[in-house]
Amino acid sequence: MIQFLVLIFFAICASVLAEEKKNTKYKFSFGAIADCQYCQAPDRGIRKYSASKEKLKQCVEHFNREDLSFVIHLGDFIDRNFSSFDEILPIYDSLDASGYHVLGNHDFEVADEYKNQVPQKLGMPSKYYDFKIKNWRFVCLDGNDLSFIAYPKGSERYQKSETYYREKKIRSPKWNGGVGAEQMDWLRETLELAENSEEKVILFCHFPVFPPDPHNLWNAKEVIALLEEFSCVKAYINGHNHKGKYGIKNGIHYLTCKGMVETDQSAYSIIRVYPEHLKIEGYGRESNRTLRFD
Repeated sequence: MIQFLVLIFFAICASVLAEEKKNTKYKFSFGAIADCQYCQAPDRGIRKYSASKEKLKQCVEHFNREDLSFVIHLGDFIDRNFSSFDEILPIYDSLDASGYHVLGNHDFEVADEYKNQVPQKLGMPSKYYDFKIKNWRFVCLDGNDLSFIAYPKGSERYQKSETYYREKKIRSPKWNGGVGAEQMDWLRETLELAENSEEKVILFCHFPVFPPDPHNLWNAKEVIALLEEFSCVKAYINGHNHKGKYGIKNGIHYLTCKGMVETDQSAYSIIRVYPEHLKIEGYGRESNRTLRFD
């Protein structure tokens, strides 16, 4: 009997150790860059617009030495001028891993006739979309759905944004943007799918929603309220605020990545995805963090 109990004890210990080992091994990794914001223009303070070309090249070379499932650029790939895309895109497109984008406000700082060509230029399937890696769903939001920058002045979408901004009495600056009603419906459906499929979700957007900040989406509170309805949502990762920021609210991590353009060094990260946490490995002035799930 004693030998039998000993065997059971060791079997339980082996099972616990195996489960711990499973939970401490990362499942996959991805790269994250915010605000490359390239253009050929004089520096403005510590914003080194033209230097972003070399920074991105070095970043991509580093990423290509890693085993990454994908790379996401979190908006403001350029600072201005549609021609800037042709100068910087070949570098990003040399990634060995799949490269994704979300749209930033500066990506639309182009002549009116080019504004509707920006998503296609970046190779995006649509302005907002999702994709899946293993049991993780990644949701890419369009924070310029409502915007004074993404549409020609006087256009229908511009006027709709103008009405929304006025009627909702928005205090967030006009250089931010918002997520429209149709996209909010799509987001709800996508999160319901993920919840029912027992997937975990990370969202990407250019604009932050938390903690409170002048850079946040016009309808940040509405977006947060929707995310908090779903236990599958683990993190929301964005750019826009070059200084970076972090907060956690009701079990969801909100991470603002630091801007590559606004540093003499660089700023990017590799994010290791574990069953129970995310490990952020920061490079340049990006910080190291561990984001644990409840």
